[in-house]
Amino acid sequence: MQNGGCLREMKNLSCHVIAGRWFMLYASLLIMAAAGSVYMFGMYSNEVKTSLGYDQTTLNLLGFFKDMGATVGIISGLINEVTPPWVVLSIGVLMNFFGYFMIWLAVSARIPKPQLWQMSLYTFIGANSQTFANTGALVTCVKNFPGSRGSLLGLLKGYVGLSGAIIAQFYHAFYGDHNPQALILLIAWLPPAVNFLFLPTIRIFNNVYYHPPNENKVFYHLLWISLALAGFLMVLILMQSKLTFSRPEFVADGVVVLFLLLLPLVVVFREEIKQLKAKTQGVTDSTSQLKVATEVIPPPNVEQEVPATTGSLEKSSCFRNILNPPKRGEDYTILQALFSIDMLILFAATIFGAGGALTAVDNLGQIGRSLGYPRKSITTFVSLLSIWNYLGRVVAGFASEILLIKYKVPRPFMLTVVMLLSCVGHILIALGAPNSLYFASVIIGFCLGAQWSLMFAIISEIFGLKHYSTLYNFGAVASPVGSYILNVRLTGVLYDKEALKQLKAKGLSRQAGKELNCVGVQCYRMAFVIITAATLFACFISFVLVLRTRKFYKGDIYRNFRVEHVTKENEIIETGMLETEGHGSALGEQDKKNRN
Repeated sequence: MQNGGCLREMKNLSCHVIAGRWFMLYASLLIMAAAGSVYMFGMYSNEVKTSLGYDQTTLNLLGFFKDMGATVGIISGLINEVTPPWVVLSIGVLMNFFGYFMIWLAVSARIPKPQLWQMSLYTFIGANSQTFANTGALVTCVKNFPGSRGSLLGLLKGYVGLSGAIIAQFYHAFYGDHNPQALILLIAWLPPAVNFLFLPTIRIFNNVYYHPPNENKVFYHLLWISLALAGFLMVLILMQSKLTFSRPEFVADGVVVLFLLLLPLVVVFREEIKQLKAKTQGVTDSTSQLKVATEVIPPPNVEQEVPATTGSLEKSSCFRNILNPPKRGEDYTILQALFSIDMLILFAATIFGAGGALTAVDNLGQIGRSLGYPRKSITTFVSLLSIWNYLGRVVAGFASEILLIKYKVPRPFMLTVVMLLSCVGHILIALGAPNSLYFASVIIGFCLGAQWSLMFAIISEIFGLKHYSTLYNFGAVASPVGSYILNVRLTGVLYDKEALKQLKAKGLSRQAGKELNCVGVQCYRMAFVIITAATLFACFISFVLVLRTRKFYKGDIYRNFRVEHVTKENEIIETGMLETEGHGSALGEQDKKNRN
């Protein structure tokens, strides 16, 4: 009986953990850790270019469709508005496998050479699966942990940034070191397998959310684990760039990476056990939580804080109120947000800021090749960019949260600073000095990651959470627009122009179906000088948003949220107390009858 009781308790504990809010967060972390395959384009782009005989403009066009697919998530956002998260994640699973599997078939010559529009379609579908993973997991987490948005977004987007380096290590463990085609196949099946495994655990919790005092500490514990993972990957990448690893050593490295991915389960089990114990202590703990909450948020004037425009907005036509949005921080409708000046400013800044950084990321392999770096070094650049992309996301998320809470520094100001820093990376690429590409990949990776965390947090704070799944994806649309302008129409054209000039100087002409290569620092110099100027323009636009929102960020931007949730929590606690009193009086009557 004792053994049966222990087994039953263990089963109940396991069910509680798997069904809990913290395990849902852990599942989302793993989904994010497999959702950044678009950042690995530089590791297999040369294989695509060589096997299919593309020039640089054509390859950059595929890169544009990759960027557009990875960021245009309006469809996934709208689907998520009316369906549970598992539907969005399931669609992403199918799209990821189909898109990358077809690319693998084309590159490995298992099917006839596809037309360019077909390769563009495969690239778009495979990359677009990332928006379904982001919408299904990340947006759900923000709604389940709305009181820690900056830290949460930094952590989740950080794992997306690490994804490239993580998948690269599993690629080495599974396939070795010199098989780019196998890397495409791995990208085709590994992320869908992870998403499919955790489909039942990703959901929105309908019960009242209470923001416990130690919640930020839990996020910091998860941050330390992710930093340990990033540090290990950093050391590993540097060692692999200098040394030759055998297959067993690659397998051992993959096992350590897997262990560090499983380590957050310790934190998850600890927090879920704490919550399970708290539930068994009855209503007394709930009343103490009520006291803490009411001390932080004084009850007077609560009704006055609630906007009076809600009723009128519901009664009138949504089109009539497009140009009459609520105050910042309240729930905008989708159209109110899309036509607001704040969104247009943020959109324009992202076009030139993130667009320039994405251009550098997509061309990193070709830049290294034109400057004479060996293949191993190019793989190192891509992996370093992935690591620093992660650091940019977590540092921007956690640091901006601290600066906002303690010093009321507007989050758009952090965005402006990050864009200004990315100009340094672009200038290093334009100069083409020896070994400068190492520093450029670090700076640009950090800044690109930081821009994503900051932009998505700003959208949630200014426009509210009601339609966040759609607005989150709309904000991301700006980057492929910038990528098309700066990558396809600028960088690719200038590269091919210089390559043709070099062929002409040798007395040669390009043959149809043959790849077109350019050698030397002049291949990308003019393009990145222009990209630097465009990014400076983005800094100016972003600073305009700083000036517009400085008063909003000086106030308590989460006030309405906390008032709403404390009110709901009070109602549930009062109901629980009444039920407890009724239950206690019934027990008293029964005890009195037993004594008689």
